[in-house]
Amino acid sequence: MRKKIVAGNWKLNKTFSEGILLAKEVGELSKNEINSDVQLVLCTPYIHLQQVSDIVSDFKNLSVGAQNCSNKASGAFTGEVSVDMLKSIHVEYVILGHSERREYFLETNNMLKEKTDLVLSRSMTPIFCCGETLSQREANIHFSFVTQQLTESLFHLDADTIKKVVIAYEPIWAIGTGVTASTAQAQEMHLLIRNHLATKYGQDVANSISILYGGSAKPSNAKELFACPDVDGGLIGGASLVARDFVDIAKSF
Repeated sequence: MRKKIVAGNWKLNKTFSEGILLAKEVGELSKNEINSDVQLVLCTPYIHLQQVSDIVSDFKNLSVGAQNCSNKASGAFTGEVSVDMLKSIHVEYVILGHSERREYFLETNNMLKEKTDLVLSRSMTPIFCCGETLSQREANIHFSFVTQQLTESLFHLDADTIKKVVIAYEPIWAIGTGVTASTAQAQEMHLLIRNHLATKYGQDVANSISILYGGSAKPSNAKELFACPDVDGGLIGGASLVARDFVDIAKSF
């Protein structure tokens, strides 16, 4: 059975004290209210990771994740954070290829291939993001664009290794806009991704990989989205900054 995951991407938000308070609030709410097997992942800014790693260790359904890592293992790369640094403080997940990283920091599919390999080599789980812009969807190239992202960054992996990757589909046109893809649009793309994985690795492997929806999910629409047969959870932005909303989303399965 595929793992159900709700990952919160805090992005560039929360001071140190605010972030620690939020993590504790999520932990207490989830302990008291979540009885399912859903995994909650707090993907925080770097400054929070050590303390949040300690906090989540007290809660069985909570994990900690980074929002990025370097594609270099070590060296003279000022400002970068390596996978070994993350591993040393017990980070379990790493978001890779978020649309903001691709757009603002010009991350390429090849760079993300390198990052994916490093994360996997340290037995951490990549949350690999893919998705299209509004103009690409309107030009009807959204399917080919997303499958190209997957092929160029992930299809060098063998079947046993690809099963360790979590994929997050981001309709970029629905991030931070208040617009959410319809359940039909979300399911259509998640199914396309799963079928594309099957062309390379077979249906059994494709069926084992969790695919998350990452486009303005919130408590009011999460239940409908998570009911889609190929949607296995969410990569949550703004709603992850409010403990009540984030936990309510996780309760939507």
